[in-house]
Amino acid sequence: MDDERIWSFEESLWTADAEHYRASIDDECLMVLPQPPFVMSGQQSIEAVSDTPRWSNVELSDRQVKRPQEGLIVIAYHARAEREGVQPYEAHCTSVYRRLAHEEWRVVQHQQTPRLMAHPKA
Repeated sequence: MDDERIWSFEESLWTADAEHYRASIDDECLMVLPQPPFVMSGQQSIEAVSDTPRWSNVELSDRQVKRPQEGLIVIAYHARAEREGVQPYEAHCTSVYRRLAHEEWRVVQHQQTPRLMAHPKA
């Protein structure tokens, strides 16, 4: 999968419908998200995210792609997501994709760390 396709695929996980999300996440996926239960696996991670409202817009910056071996892609980035009625959400994220077959990829790991704010000095 070339870099352009990777970023298009990752953006779609933030903005596309629940059906697309379910089809893109591997049953063996592990996720760490900033809301309970925080650490999820398999179907639990699929249901937790597919039941939340989708973002109407997402910007991915500070993009990095690594290919440690054939059929495995690791990405890291900063996300800024928006939807009507809520404050924008910002997080530093990682995802890992594995290839199941030619042109068939699934997410096997995803993690989000919300943007950390500096604490004022005492």
